[in-house]
Amino acid sequence: MANTARQARGGSREHGRASLANCACEAGPGARKAAGVDPELKDANRKRLRRIEGQIRGLQKMVEEDRYCADIITQVASVQEALRGVARNLMKNHLHHCTVKALESGKKAETEAMYDELLELIYAHLR
Repeated sequence: MANTARQARGGSREHGRASLANCACEAGPGARKAAGVDPELKDANRKRLRRIEGQIRGLQKMVEEDRYCADIITQVASVQEALRGVARNLMKNHLHHCTVKALESGKKAETEAMYDELLELIYAHLR
């Protein structure tokens, strides 16, 4: 997306990620919060992240102990898949709450900003 179009909607790029001033999830100056969070998804993500944390500690131990490279690579792939699961849950929540709020707002700039944000998420993070 061209910088001029982004600036016209009030957004900018910070640290390589979109910073959309018109996002439905914005809670105040400089703070972005979800429009809503499904408690079951949040609980599932917290549990999954704790398991991932344990897997990462296991990977560190495997590296320290000079374990077989193929075994470490297999465990890295497992962690990556677990993180993709967290991302899928976050995307589901984002679509159910933040995106719906932006699209139903009736504000063209907010709707366009959400479309741009979704495209960026899909292209950059959910491969």
